[in-house]
Amino acid sequence: MHLFEALVVLHVIAGTIGLVAFWVPIATRKGANYHRKGGKFACYGFIVAGALAVVMGLISLFVMPDRHPEIADRALYQGLFGWMMLYLGVLTIGFADYGLAVVKHARGRAALRKARYQMVMAAVIAAALACGIYGLTIAEPLMMAVAALGVISMTIQQVFVWRGRLPFLGEPKPTAYIGEHFRALVGMGISAYTAFMSVGLIRLIPEHVFNPAIWAVPSVIGVSLIIWFTHQGKQRAKRAEHAKGISSAKGEQSTQQVA
Repeated sequence: MHLFEALVVLHVIAGTIGLVAFWVPIATRKGANYHRKGGKFACYGFIVAGALAVVMGLISLFVMPDRHPEIADRALYQGLFGWMMLYLGVLTIGFADYGLAVVKHARGRAALRKARYQMVMAAVIAAALACGIYGLTIAEPLMMAVAALGVISMTIQQVFVWRGRLPFLGEPKPTAYIGEHFRALVGMGISAYTAFMSVGLIRLIPEHVFNPAIWAVPSVIGVSLIIWFTHQGKQRAKRAEHAKGISSAKGEQSTQQVA
């Protein structure tokens, strides 16, 4: 079997595990055993798939740049299946790594400031800039848009990591890591689904492989999930605060009656 085709098969296997397991933590109760195990399977599956996407992107750029000669626009092909695939692989790894890390170090964010995690976030930004700059040179807005997503996401992560250490960034709430965890893993799903599409589209519907509407589907679904779950989380927090206020008021009233 050809090396590239073997990588595609491994990428599909790892990606399928991640794509299926991704919905387990979303559908199950947060903190439950299935939630934790499903989340880990999704992360590890996507990390492997992301690493393979990086390798395939490098091969498409520097080893086999003439793959799929039926595609006439070679500059666009190199952009989407070279630089963008490389970037999306790194982005997927970065999101998965951060999503696991914020839970592991929920009570000690200082660990996230070490070189181990900072280098991963720096790699994402470097890959995003490479993708965005190439997209700019060929006037491809899709590449520039996904590159901006990565830079913005890594900036948000760094703000959380460094809060409390910089004078203009106060300490986050003790439960702030939950939102970071959720946002990172949904971002992981967006980047993984988008990267996965790049492998499948060219084989299933090559005439639509450069259709930006199709490529935007994972981002639309993922951002909608982030907005919906964020709204739900705020509503639960309000209800909990309201219930706590009622309980406190009843306690004070009982104390006054006893007095």
